[in-house]
Amino acid sequence: MSFNLPTETIELPSKGLVYPEGHPLSEGTIEIKYMTAKEEDILTNQNYIQNGTVLDKLLKSLIVTKFNYDDLLIGDKNAIMISARILGYGADYKFQYNGVEETVDLSTLENRPLDESLYTKGQNEFTFKLPSSDNEITFKLLTHGDEAKINQELEGLKKLRTEGSPELTTRLKHMITSVNGDRTPKLIREFVDQAFLARDARAFRAYLNEIQPDVDLTFFPSTTTKPANLPIGIGFFWPDAGLG
Repeated sequence: MSFNLPTETIELPSKGLVYPEGHPLSEGTIEIKYMTAKEEDILTNQNYIQNGTVLDKLLKSLIVTKFNYDDLLIGDKNAIMISARILGYGADYKFQYNGVEETVDLSTLENRPLDESLYTKGQNEFTFKLPSSDNEITFKLLTHGDEAKINQELEGLKKLRTEGSPELTTRLKHMITSVNGDRTPKLIREFVDQAFLARDARAFRAYLNEIQPDVDLTFFPSTTTKPANLPIGIGFFWPDAGLG
């Protein structure tokens, strides 16, 4: 016997621009279903919680559109996460921030403006000239699959070195696709380690923030006029479970 489950179509922040022609997400939308008791089981699975995979297990269970989950842009994943929370438990999100209970209406969160002129339809690659060194790099927007590889590399590095984790440079090595036209992985890694000037890295991060498709996850705490990033944990999806 089959059961009818309601679904919703979600607008992706990327508008599907970076996905190849014919990819299920290239039209800029994704279909997800409403949460059920099965998804609540996922949220309380201690193995998933401990190994940090619980949110991805949840989203995979909710997504109806068929595609390789590793292809999903991080900003698009954030949009799915917000929509899943609204469909599952409503738009009002209550949480503690600096000792004060805050409430944010998640339905008011909007996708960040996207300058489509900077995109080539179907391609996840962009060009940026570093202002101080004059080197030209190409780079891609990170996907879930890229993030998984970065986390795996960082975990391996933790076992080999006692000093701080090189998260920034590791992320750059996975993001940059060429330096002055050279796509050799070894050269890209050497460039990041030896020749990527701090002022160039700062300029690059600013440009990346400008073009990165995402949901605007900022809010204004009641105790200050400065915006802050919306805190998201396990309790974001199950507000009555005390897991936040």
